[in-house]
Amino acid sequence: MDPVDIGILSVIAIVVTIYLGVYIPVALAGVSFVTIWLVSDKPILAVNFLRQAIGDSVTEYEFATIPLFTFMGLIVSKAGLGTDVYRVMNQLFQRIRGGVGMATVGANALFAAVTGSSIASASVFTRVAVPEMLRLNYNKRFAVGVVAGSSVLGMIIPPSSMLIIYAFVAEISVGDMFIAGIIPGLILTLAYIGSIAVMGWLTPNFIGGTSPDRTAGDRLSYGEILSCTAPVLALILIVLGGIYTGWLTPVEAGAAGSLAALIIAVIRKEMTWRSFWDALLETGHITASILFLITAASFYSRMLGYVDLPNQLQEFLVGNDLGFFWVMVAYVLLMLFLGTLLDTASVILIVVPLFIDIIEPMGLSLVWFGIITVIGAEIGLLTPPLGISCFVIKTTLNDDRISLKDVFMGALPFAAVMLMILILLIWQPGLSTYLLN
Repeated sequence: MDPVDIGILSVIAIVVTIYLGVYIPVALAGVSFVTIWLVSDKPILAVNFLRQAIGDSVTEYEFATIPLFTFMGLIVSKAGLGTDVYRVMNQLFQRIRGGVGMATVGANALFAAVTGSSIASASVFTRVAVPEMLRLNYNKRFAVGVVAGSSVLGMIIPPSSMLIIYAFVAEISVGDMFIAGIIPGLILTLAYIGSIAVMGWLTPNFIGGTSPDRTAGDRLSYGEILSCTAPVLALILIVLGGIYTGWLTPVEAGAAGSLAALIIAVIRKEMTWRSFWDALLETGHITASILFLITAASFYSRMLGYVDLPNQLQEFLVGNDLGFFWVMVAYVLLMLFLGTLLDTASVILIVVPLFIDIIEPMGLSLVWFGIITVIGAEIGLLTPPLGISCFVIKTTLNDDRISLKDVFMGALPFAAVMLMILILLIWQPGLSTYLLN
């Protein structure tokens, strides 16, 4: 059998094994090892490729961003900053129809900027926002849908773990990916808020709530607003401001952000030795998992190069006169399809090594391509059958009145908005790279 054919079968095998529940690094590394062995008939060659992949991954300096930003996000979650930000946003939007939904989106955006995790956002705001919307007679599908939709902001707004993973796979700067994620993240946030306003006008029954909320408790004073938002804004200034101005590298920004988050948690008396130890343990578990992912992805990329699959794919596209438009159509459709079957990290690790050698010769920015990749993969967080964010919301809510189908149906309009923003960013690539330029 031709090496390229074996390579194609190996990609299919990886998708199938991950879908069947095999641990992602095991699927990537195991299938890649067998593929190199079959093509070369030399198992020692596969061992050498694996050793190189492990060495390159472990010695990468910017890998330190993963434990640092993970720790910062966990401390922020334990410090209760998400609830405070939500209270401020709720006061800002409460007099508008659908205002609690808009407040949830705004709070999610700020929370994402200091946690970088969609799962953390989904968990926090399911507990905070959904009960409030149900109390105000919002449609249950809208209530859970807006939390699911806005939770994915944690994947695109820096310091997102998915941006870090893409940067390692594409071998580009983590700092560049962080800066590039700011404008698309803001655009998606504003698009969500605008779509809620439009839904409140065109389909008020979907949103529910008999009128704008004017009874959401006592109004916060200016001092309370400042105390609720200052910690989050300070962390954003330290991390993103430090990276954008060049005063801090991504690793230094992660260290500074972690220290600042820890100080904030101690001052707020939300940190105990037990919770501190739990945060350290969870950081270690997450970091180890991502290290295995990146190592396996590096091995997988070497396997693809060995069987010459990316070059053959490029020759196929050129031979059939398929330009930028059709390449992007194929890429987005593939991302959307795999997103319904696999988690975001799996989609990025499988697809990016296949297409990156096609994108570079076309003169396209790998940073822009990364933003497109992450947003495209994110849509899968809201779509069945996997839809991780939807499952997190259903599990966290633990309310028999709201089914998993309700969560998926509520998230559908927000998945559609994400798709429209994805098309916009493909059409106007400068939106992703503007701050870098």
